[in-house]
Amino acid sequence: MIPRIKTLEALQDYLLAVEFDDGHKVIYDVKEDIATLPTFQDLVRVHGLFRQVQLDSSRTCVYWNDQIDLPSDCIYEYDQVA
Repeated sequence: MIPRIKTLEALQDYLLAVEFDDGHKVIYDVKEDIATLPTFQDLVRVHGLFRQVQLDSSRTCVYWNDQIDLPSDCIYEYDQVA
């Protein structure tokens, strides 16, 4: 079953605070993706883009634009729990 996101908040220093329907909470560090994925570098280069994070209608993916997104299962399995 794909985990569904209940709440999403962009924090300072390229962190996402994510809570899932089952109560699991994660602070996801997007800096790791920025360092390794070229498309994610726009989150640093384009002023204010990181704060524009959105949740898709299925609540299984967060995204910034057509090229930058994160599936909920990757966030859920991230090993830094809030």
